[in-house]
Amino acid sequence: MHLPPFALDLWLGQHRSSSPPIRYNLASSTGPRWTLRELLDLGGPSARGDLESLALSYTPTAGGAALRRRIGELDGVDPDWVVVTTGASEALLVLMCLVAEPGATVLLPAPAFPAFSVTALAWGLGVRTYALSRERGFEHTARAIAAAVDETTRLVLVNSPHNPSGAVMPTEEIVALAEMLDARGVLLAVDEVYHPLYAGPARPSAARIPNTVVMGDMSKALSLGGLRVGWIIDRVADRRERLAEMRGYFTVSGSPVTEALSEIALASAEHILARARDVIGANLSALERFMAAHAGMLAWVKPAGGTTAFPWFTDGRDARPFAEMLAGQGVLVTPGDCFGGRDHFRVGLGAEPAAFADALALVSRVLAAGGGR
Repeated sequence: MHLPPFALDLWLGQHRSSSPPIRYNLASSTGPRWTLRELLDLGGPSARGDLESLALSYTPTAGGAALRRRIGELDGVDPDWVVVTTGASEALLVLMCLVAEPGATVLLPAPAFPAFSVTALAWGLGVRTYALSRERGFEHTARAIAAAVDETTRLVLVNSPHNPSGAVMPTEEIVALAEMLDARGVLLAVDEVYHPLYAGPARPSAARIPNTVVMGDMSKALSLGGLRVGWIIDRVADRRERLAEMRGYFTVSGSPVTEALSEIALASAEHILARARDVIGANLSALERFMAAHAGMLAWVKPAGGTTAFPWFTDGRDARPFAEMLAGQGVLVTPGDCFGGRDHFRVGLGAEPAAFADALALVSRVLAAGGGR
């Protein structure tokens, strides 16, 4: 099957070695970076020795018991409910495979991470969407989402906190949606890769809600994308076994090295998340001041969670020339057409605050010069 170009990945890839080089990467959707040295330091004196003696063999298809226990602790579930995957990308792949059948469709948010729809199409699934309107704050409501379900729907996907907007679906709405879908024989999948990063009060994972499977990973909230470790949480044993069997066909197992590193990270999850919250909180405050200063030209919905914001030009201009002009000045943001919103651009909140402030100062100068118009 011919897949469409992955516009988001192409944009990021072309600027990894651009000239002039990017000094301020605000296109990333992860939290602050960690080095291997920093991660091993979290594990204490024994961490390096344990890695050096690690057998480089296959891990269990569903993931090692110690890693599944740590994931279960993070989301407050039985570790037996956890199936480890190669990033959330493989989690999405096996979920779409699970529901694929002739004539079936999946219901996805719009805007959304572009791999959602392409992965569904690759399995021969039809794709239908429910709109998240910026005029309504990218609000997710059970009633509106359920209204878009029809007799062909086999899976509904919710992304909360949402990429790219940072909107959060209230827990009571997720519960209501799961119940509505259960009555119609439709499974709810909740992409929680940005959980538990919230701008307001803490919220529980959706993993304990009946008729719900959850996807998570080490990449976004935990800021360790290079480990390529993700997971699915599913309370239903026979379906969970099918998901693990599919994973066995696709990638056989994970890497013992990245699973061990993920265990170290999850053992210190609160430390990693605290750093992310500090950085994102400082940057969100700086971005709020920036947006107020440019209120005549830009508008936004302040993120309620996650690591990204999704401002737009109030005059409706195409934001790609603006993003290209910024890249030429050494600041990388993501043009909104990568998410189907041509007048938007996505801003990542994971850069170190001093660098983020410097980047916003450069953005202000570009806007003063016309903003790529």
